Order: sequence, then structure tokens, then C-alpha cells
Amino acid sequence: MNNETEQYTLVLSGISDLPNLQLPLFPVFLLVYLMTLTGNLIIILLICTDSHLQTPMYFFLGTLAFLDMSNSSVINPRLLFDLYTQKRLISVKACITQTYFFLFFISSEVFLLAVMSYDRYAAICHPLHYLQIMHWKKCALLISGVLIFSMVYSLNYTLFLLKLNFCGSKPLRSFFCDLPQLLQVSCSDTFISVLTIFLCGMLFGGGSFVLTFYPYVIILNTILKIQSKQTRSKAFSTCSSHLTVVFIFYGTTFFNYFDTNAKESRAASIFYAVLAPLLNPVIYSLRNQDLKTSLKRSLCRLNIPMGF
Repeated sequence: MNNETEQYTLVLSGISDLPNLQLPLFPVFLLVYLMTLTGNLIIILLICTDSHLQTPMYFFLGTLAFLDMSNSSVINPRLLFDLYTQKRLISVKACITQTYFFLFFISSEVFLLAVMSYDRYAAICHPLHYLQIMHWKKCALLISGVLIFSMVYSLNYTLFLLKLNFCGSKPLRSFFCDLPQLLQVSCSDTFISVLTIFLCGMLFGGGSFVLTFYPYVIILNTILKIQSKQTRSKAFSTCSSHLTVVFIFYGTTFFNYFDTNAKESRAASIFYAVLAPLLNPVIYSLRNQDLKTSLKRSLCRLNIPMGF
């Protein structure tokens, strides 16, 4: 990036167009951020300390909680700073840095959800060989592969951004730095960049979508063949939390990147980048009996009264 580009700042649009709402929204989003960190941290601590939860399924769930915490920490501190100061100015360097980490954690989550689908496929379709299929070495390799690929994938997009020129302080149609908004405000010719990014994104998105949902075609077929209603219900319950998270993730992603209405796109961005990391631990906690039991055991050890 040349020196001319580095001196410019960009303007984030913020959560609301009404200045009087900026400061009152600060405690709301601060509470959301603290709840996100607390909820995901509880899940990680339960999985690390409870031997009953030290299985491949919960290893992946703990990784998802870590990614949610990390992704939330990329977006929320900057959002809270802008709400409190009401400045909403960010340097090009800082904006590109935020974009890199946001893309890294989001792409990691996309492929982790696909890995979790494969884990559910192995557990339901091959229960007797589950621990042989999903052994710990394989789990570590899968997570390493997800992180390495996501690092390269997000770095590829960041290199495109570093080649762009920004000719002035232009407003971004979002409260955080994301790839489409940076391409829109650049004064460079972005046709080739947009085309390349679009093709890579379609390949990445299409591939991850197939890898995530195809195992459930086989899983559903297997579950329907189970004679016992109790076993069938248990099999459905192990998949319901993951499927709920997947549908929320892909649904909000679609509205975030394909909705041309600015207000609706901003609402989708809030859900996608701020609320989804909070909802994931809630969904898994409410639908997963093992997590609830583990939490009860932990509270009993700490002599904390239980209200559930």
C-alpha cells in the first residue's frame, strides 16, 4: 500500500443514523458482548474440565465457541468505541486489518460447521466405529486444516485490498470493515478484483454449503430407518442444535451480502456479526442435555444454587 493511501481515513456508518441513539445503544451492545464472552467461555470451561464432555463432538463445539468469542472480539470493541465517542473514523490500515481477522474467523467457522456435519454423520451412521473414525489425531488434523485454509483464504482477499487506492474519507455502509464495503469506496478500478473475489467466494461458499448439508441427507435417511422412537428422537436431538446454528449462519450471511437495501442489510449485519456469536452457546445449552448436566455438576461443586 502506498503512502498516499495510508493517510486517508474511512467513515463507518454506525448502528443507527440518529445521533441521539448512539450513546444509549452503548450499554446494550456492551451487555451483548459481555454475555457473548461469558456464554462461550462457560462452554469452553465445561468441555475442558468435565471428562464426560471430552469427545470429538464437544471438541468441535469448544472450537466453535472459541471462534465465536474471537470473531465477536474483532467487531464489538470497535463498535463500542464508536458508539461511545461517536466519531466512527477508522484508518485504512486498521480497516483492512479488521477485515482480515473477520474473514479469517468467519471462514474458519464456515468450514468448522462442515466438519461438525461430518462428525454427526460418523456418530449416527457409523455409531459402532465412531471413535475409530473420529480419533483425536484426525480431529486435530481437521481443525488444523480449517485454520490453515482460512488463514490463506483471508490473506488472499487482504492482498487484493492492499493493492487498492483510497482517495479520501468515504463512508462505509456498515458499522464494521468488510470486503464489499471497502471495494465500493475504493477509487481504483476494482472490476478484476470483484470478479476474482466473487468467483472465489462462490466456489468457497458453494463447496462449504455442500460439505455441510450433504451429510444430513444420509443422516436423515439413516434416522428414518431406526425402529426405536427413543433412539430416533435422541439422534434428531444431537443434530437439531447444529442445524439451527447452520441455518442462522447461512441465513444471515445471505441477507448480509445479497440484500441491497441499506437498512435491512445493516440489520442483517448486526445479527450476523454481533448476535449470532451470542445465540450459538444459548442454542447448544438449551438443546443439549449433556451440557446442562455438566453445568449442574459444576454449580453443585461450587455450592451455587440451581434454578433449573
